[in-house]
Amino acid sequence: MLLNPTHRLAVAALGLLLGHAGSAAAAAQPSLRYTLAMPAPQTHYFEVDMHLDGFSKAYTDVKMPVWAPGSYLVREFAKNVEGFEALAGSEKLRTEKITKNTWRVYHPKAKDFKVHYKVYAYELSVRTSFVDAAHGYVNGTSVFMYPAEGQQLPSQLEVKPASGWSQVSTSLKPAAGTFTYRSSSYDELADSPIEIGNQKIYTFTANGTPHTIALFGDPKVDEQRLTHDMQRVCEEAHQVVGRNPLDRYLFIIHAIDRGTGGLEHLFSTTLSVSRTAYASEAGWKGFLGLVAHEYFHLWNVKRIRPVALGPFNYDQENYTRMLWVSEGGTEYFSNLIVQRAGFLTPDAYLADLSNGVNRVENTPGNKVQSAAESSFDAWIKYYRPNENSQNTGISYYDKGEVIGAVLDLMVIHETKGQKHLDDVMQYLYDQYYLKLGRGFTDEEYQAAVAKVAGRRFDEFFRRYVYGTEMLPYQQAFGYAGLQLSTTPTAATEVDLGARISAANGRQTVLSVVRDGSAWQGGLNVGDELLSLDGVRVTDDLNKLLTGRAVGSTAKLLVSRDGQVQELSLPLLASTTSRYRIERQQNPTAEQQAVLAKWLPVKGN
Repeated sequence: MLLNPTHRLAVAALGLLLGHAGSAAAAAQPSLRYTLAMPAPQTHYFEVDMHLDGFSKAYTDVKMPVWAPGSYLVREFAKNVEGFEALAGSEKLRTEKITKNTWRVYHPKAKDFKVHYKVYAYELSVRTSFVDAAHGYVNGTSVFMYPAEGQQLPSQLEVKPASGWSQVSTSLKPAAGTFTYRSSSYDELADSPIEIGNQKIYTFTANGTPHTIALFGDPKVDEQRLTHDMQRVCEEAHQVVGRNPLDRYLFIIHAIDRGTGGLEHLFSTTLSVSRTAYASEAGWKGFLGLVAHEYFHLWNVKRIRPVALGPFNYDQENYTRMLWVSEGGTEYFSNLIVQRAGFLTPDAYLADLSNGVNRVENTPGNKVQSAAESSFDAWIKYYRPNENSQNTGISYYDKGEVIGAVLDLMVIHETKGQKHLDDVMQYLYDQYYLKLGRGFTDEEYQAAVAKVAGRRFDEFFRRYVYGTEMLPYQQAFGYAGLQLSTTPTAATEVDLGARISAANGRQTVLSVVRDGSAWQGGLNVGDELLSLDGVRVTDDLNKLLTGRAVGSTAKLLVSRDGQVQELSLPLLASTTSRYRIERQQNPTAEQQAVLAKWLPVKGN
């Protein structure tokens, strides 16, 4: 439509007014600045100043998350906060705590104010924060608060290292100023861990992207081998999805006495590894497996994710039935990545996968809890195991890995060696992360598998993912010219079905297996074993029962809650089996093609 001059003048004036209004709105946009200090690191306290400018309401609620994304447990980080106060200039503002993790700051006359608090940080794990005289480590959700209505606000962070510390390592992008960084939202700030101290720094490039290693501790490790092998793993991981979402990546590695695993982040990961893990070939391959697992999470979970896992609700549990894909599937791909990178032969990979089958099939809880249920109940079961957990549940890591292997072989078979689960991951990345900008539902995951395979697997998901039936191992492995051999424990061999501790000179029951001899005979966790058929128990009861006849009975004297009791134990045979994936003789050309697609040999 053409406008006459009068209309043009009116529109221009309106545009000028709107421009002024837009500028005023931009000027009124609230802003956030954080300062992180550790003036006395030996006391294990971080000190945080949060500057909130342009907050025009009479009060502002600020929150501390209750959990760390990637670790599905409510950890109540607010329990470590102390000395909370708020100031407008030199004036102290009224504050009150209104929920377990929410503080209300009243500032009716001030738009700009500062919140100050301390955080006690003395749990060195990948899920929490820590500071001592040697170094500091920050996992964002356990240190930084955020305005309840400002989770999407960008912010700036200035880190003030303790005296004598010269390094700050984080995947946050730098801003103007020394050790100053910026984040696009609280989600990015919380998802960018920080290592502070005098850590060693190494670099390498993978798929054209700069990667940094920040190594704390003093492990005996070949530094050239470290960067070379990690680079190979990262390069191979990029081949799975075939999309590079990175412009930088950071590995924070804590080499400590006893490692605690890893935790993924958007542009980084933290790995906690025993400092002696690098000394053996088995330890080295285990380390590379951890690298592959956490690195592959930058696709699977951080970008390819169930719809429940982002944007995050930091106040409560975020439920999904898909952790068997997000975690178990990542474990499946991480072991494939190590094999594809040439660190494992196909037979060595099959031996490792056999161990996974053994863990799943010899866990009684596998017949009680499905992979989907295990995922959903992670918040109350996986991170809170007890002495009966093996009888009631299954790990979504272990079950998800073997589901991934079976499903992958089925997809390869259905497509005559043309497609595999890599293609499913590529489709999910393109369709949901890039195109729709969201996570996928359970049904959408099944639809993605169907799209790639050319047929639906509804019955498979019903029976083996949402049900507890034994996976069709023989069928799936048979596609690749493999078979699963099963060796039951000898029917003449007695199995107590209990784990015993010999601590402090006492034989004490730690766990009891469902339907075993100890279970049937009424042996309880915590019982102290005194005598077996009138003879003092001084060794593991499992050893003392060696050679006893299956079907016989043993008289056991125990101390329970300070009282002596006699139990009659029926001596039953073990119900466990040993599973091993083996090659069939004379596989067909079609089977060999499936195996080559599944486990390619480097250089072929």
